[in-house]
Amino acid sequence: MMRSAIRQRGATLVIALIMLVLLTLFAVSSMNTANTNLRVVGNMQSRNEALYAAQETLETVISTPLFLANPANAVLNPCGAQNTMCNDVTGDGNPEYTTTLTPQPACVTVKPIKNDALNLSDAEDLGCSAGQQQQFGVAGAVTGDSLCANTIWEISARTTSTFSGTSVTVKQGVGVRVSADTAGTSC
Repeated sequence: MMRSAIRQRGATLVIALIMLVLLTLFAVSSMNTANTNLRVVGNMQSRNEALYAAQETLETVISTPLFLANPANAVLNPCGAQNTMCNDVTGDGNPEYTTTLTPQPACVTVKPIKNDALNLSDAEDLGCSAGQQQQFGVAGAVTGDSLCANTIWEISARTTSTFSGTSVTVKQGVGVRVSADTAGTSC
Protein backbone atom coordinates (compact mmCIF):
# COMPACT_ATOMS: atom_id res chain seq x y z
CA MET A 1 0.00 0.00 0.00
CA MET A 2 2.88 2.26 0.61
CA ARG A 3 4.18 2.00 -2.94
CA SER A 4 0.79 2.88 -4.41
CA ALA A 5 0.59 6.15 -2.45
CA ILE A 6 4.02 7.28 -3.64
CA ARG A 7 3.13 6.69 -7.28
CA GLN A 8 -0.09 8.68 -6.96
CA ARG A 9 1.73 11.74 -5.66
CA GLY A 10 3.84 11.96 -8.80
CA ALA A 11 0.81 11.48 -11.07
CA THR A 12 -0.98 14.41 -9.45
CA LEU A 13 1.96 16.68 -10.14
CA VAL A 14 2.11 15.64 -13.81
CA ILE A 15 -1.64 16.15 -14.29
CA ALA A 16 -1.44 19.58 -12.60
CA LEU A 17 1.41 20.64 -14.92
CA ILE A 18 -0.53 19.47 -18.00
CA MET A 19 -3.58 21.45 -16.88
CA LEU A 20 -1.42 24.54 -16.28
CA VAL A 21 0.04 24.28 -19.80
CA LEU A 22 -3.46 23.91 -21.31
CA LEU A 23 -4.75 26.96 -19.40
CA THR A 24 -1.71 28.99 -20.55
CA LEU A 25 -2.28 28.00 -24.18
CA PHE A 26 -5.96 28.93 -23.85
CA ALA A 27 -5.06 32.36 -22.42
CA VAL A 28 -2.50 33.05 -25.18
CA SER A 29 -4.99 32.01 -27.85
CA SER A 30 -7.67 34.29 -26.37
CA MET A 31 -5.27 37.24 -26.31
CA ASN A 32 -4.26 36.70 -29.95
CA THR A 33 -7.93 36.55 -30.98
CA ALA A 34 -8.67 39.76 -29.09
CA ASN A 35 -5.73 41.56 -30.73
CA THR A 36 -6.82 40.41 -34.19
CA ASN A 37 -10.38 41.60 -33.56
CA LEU A 38 -9.08 44.94 -32.32
CA ARG A 39 -7.05 45.40 -35.52
CA VAL A 40 -10.05 44.49 -37.69
CA VAL A 41 -12.27 47.02 -35.92
CA GLY A 42 -9.59 49.71 -36.16
CA ASN A 43 -9.21 49.11 -39.90
CA MET A 44 -12.97 49.29 -40.40
CA GLN A 45 -13.13 52.55 -38.46
CA SER A 46 -10.29 54.05 -40.49
CA ARG A 47 -11.94 52.97 -43.75
CA ASN A 48 -15.30 54.45 -42.70
CA GLU A 49 -13.67 57.73 -41.68
CA ALA A 50 -11.90 57.89 -45.05
CA LEU A 51 -15.19 57.18 -46.83
CA TYR A 52 -16.92 59.97 -44.90
CA ALA A 53 -14.06 62.36 -45.70
CA ALA A 54 -14.38 61.54 -49.42
CA GLN A 55 -18.15 62.07 -49.30
CA GLU A 56 -17.69 65.37 -47.46
CA THR A 57 -15.28 66.55 -50.15
CA LEU A 58 -17.65 65.54 -52.94
CA GLU A 59 -20.57 67.32 -51.28
CA THR A 60 -18.46 70.44 -50.74
CA VAL A 61 -17.36 70.50 -54.38
CA ILE A 62 -20.86 69.86 -55.73
CA SER A 63 -22.40 72.57 -53.54
CA THR A 64 -20.38 75.29 -55.27
CA PRO A 65 -20.45 76.10 -58.99
CA LEU A 66 -16.65 76.35 -58.99
CA PHE A 67 -16.27 72.85 -60.49
CA LEU A 68 -18.30 74.00 -63.53
CA ALA A 69 -16.18 77.06 -64.20
CA ASN A 70 -12.75 75.62 -63.35
CA PRO A 71 -12.62 71.81 -62.99
CA ALA A 72 -8.84 71.91 -62.50
CA ASN A 73 -9.31 73.95 -59.30
CA ALA A 74 -12.74 72.87 -58.04
CA VAL A 75 -12.00 72.94 -54.28
CA LEU A 76 -12.75 76.34 -52.77
CA ASN A 77 -9.94 76.37 -50.17
CA PRO A 78 -7.44 73.72 -51.26
CA CYS A 79 -4.74 72.51 -48.90
CA GLY A 80 -1.34 71.92 -50.41
CA ALA A 81 -2.33 71.54 -54.07
CA GLN A 82 -5.25 72.25 -56.38
CA ASN A 83 -8.29 69.95 -56.04
CA THR A 84 -7.05 68.78 -52.62
CA MET A 85 -9.00 69.03 -49.37
CA CYS A 86 -7.71 68.17 -45.90
CA ASN A 87 -10.17 66.64 -43.43
CA ASP A 88 -9.79 66.98 -39.67
CA VAL A 89 -11.99 64.23 -38.24
CA THR A 90 -10.97 64.59 -34.59
CA GLY A 91 -11.15 68.38 -34.48
CA ASP A 92 -7.65 68.83 -33.09
CA GLY A 93 -6.49 71.09 -35.94
CA ASN A 94 -4.38 68.39 -37.64
CA PRO A 95 -5.87 66.77 -40.75
CA GLU A 96 -6.06 62.99 -40.56
CA TYR A 97 -7.22 62.50 -44.17
CA THR A 98 -6.31 64.14 -47.47
CA THR A 99 -8.78 63.96 -50.35
CA THR A 100 -7.79 64.68 -53.94
CA LEU A 101 -10.11 64.97 -56.90
CA THR A 102 -8.37 62.58 -59.29
CA PRO A 103 -9.03 62.97 -62.15
CA GLN A 104 -10.48 66.46 -62.12
CA PRO A 105 -14.28 66.77 -62.50
CA ALA A 106 -15.30 66.02 -66.08
CA CYS A 107 -18.42 66.78 -68.05
CA VAL A 108 -19.71 63.50 -69.45
CA THR A 109 -22.91 64.53 -71.26
CA VAL A 110 -24.50 67.74 -72.53
CA LYS A 111 -28.09 67.84 -73.69
CA PRO A 112 -29.63 71.15 -74.79
CA ILE A 113 -33.10 71.78 -73.40
CA LYS A 114 -35.76 72.42 -76.03
CA ASN A 115 -38.00 75.48 -75.64
CA ASP A 116 -41.12 73.35 -75.79
CA ALA A 117 -39.87 71.30 -72.80
CA LEU A 118 -39.79 74.37 -70.55
CA ASN A 119 -42.50 75.20 -68.00
CA LEU A 120 -42.80 78.98 -68.34
CA SER A 121 -44.60 79.28 -64.99
CA ASP A 122 -41.38 78.11 -63.30
CA ALA A 123 -38.91 80.97 -62.67
CA GLU A 124 -35.87 78.79 -63.47
CA ASP A 125 -37.38 77.62 -66.76
CA LEU A 126 -38.48 81.14 -67.65
CA GLY A 127 -34.86 82.29 -67.50
CA CYS A 128 -33.96 79.59 -70.01
CA SER A 129 -36.59 80.46 -72.61
CA ALA A 130 -35.35 81.83 -75.90
CA GLY A 131 -37.55 83.71 -78.27
CA GLN A 132 -37.55 82.83 -81.94
CA GLN A 133 -38.97 84.60 -84.93
CA GLN A 134 -42.48 83.53 -85.90
CA GLN A 135 -42.52 81.30 -88.92
CA PHE A 136 -45.64 82.12 -90.87
CA GLY A 137 -48.08 79.28 -91.30
CA VAL A 138 -46.65 77.32 -88.34
CA ALA A 139 -48.80 77.14 -85.24
CA GLY A 140 -47.88 75.62 -81.91
CA ALA A 141 -44.90 75.64 -79.62
CA VAL A 142 -41.48 76.89 -80.52
CA THR A 143 -39.20 73.82 -80.79
CA GLY A 144 -35.69 75.30 -80.92
CA ASP A 145 -33.01 75.00 -78.23
CA SER A 146 -33.40 77.11 -75.09
CA LEU A 147 -30.65 79.09 -73.39
CA CYS A 148 -29.98 76.20 -70.97
CA ALA A 149 -28.62 72.68 -71.13
CA ASN A 150 -28.63 69.66 -68.83
CA THR A 151 -25.13 68.38 -68.10
CA ILE A 152 -23.91 65.27 -66.31
CA TRP A 153 -20.59 65.46 -64.48
CA GLU A 154 -18.43 62.70 -63.01
CA ILE A 155 -16.39 63.52 -59.94
CA SER A 156 -13.92 61.10 -58.36
CA ALA A 157 -12.38 61.62 -54.92
CA ARG A 158 -9.46 59.61 -53.52
CA THR A 159 -8.91 59.87 -49.77
CA THR A 160 -5.80 58.65 -47.95
CA SER A 161 -5.04 58.62 -44.25
CA THR A 162 -1.92 60.42 -43.09
CA PHE A 163 -1.45 57.91 -40.24
CA SER A 164 -2.70 54.46 -41.20
CA GLY A 165 -2.31 54.51 -44.98
CA THR A 166 -5.99 53.72 -45.51
CA SER A 167 -7.15 54.65 -49.00
CA VAL A 168 -10.68 54.97 -50.43
CA THR A 169 -11.89 56.10 -53.86
CA VAL A 170 -15.46 57.33 -54.40
CA LYS A 171 -17.01 58.25 -57.76
CA GLN A 172 -20.17 60.28 -58.01
CA GLY A 173 -22.22 61.64 -60.85
CA VAL A 174 -24.21 64.83 -60.67
CA GLY A 175 -26.65 66.42 -63.08
CA VAL A 176 -26.50 70.21 -63.34
CA ARG A 177 -28.57 72.64 -65.41
CA VAL A 178 -26.29 75.31 -66.83
CA SER A 179 -26.52 78.06 -69.38
CA ALA A 180 -25.80 77.10 -72.96
CA ASP A 181 -22.72 79.36 -72.87
CA THR A 182 -21.32 77.54 -69.81
CA ALA A 183 -22.11 74.19 -71.40
CA GLY A 184 -20.20 75.26 -74.49
CA THR A 185 -17.08 76.27 -72.57
CA SER A 186 -17.07 73.60 -69.81
CA CYS A 187 -18.16 70.54 -71.76
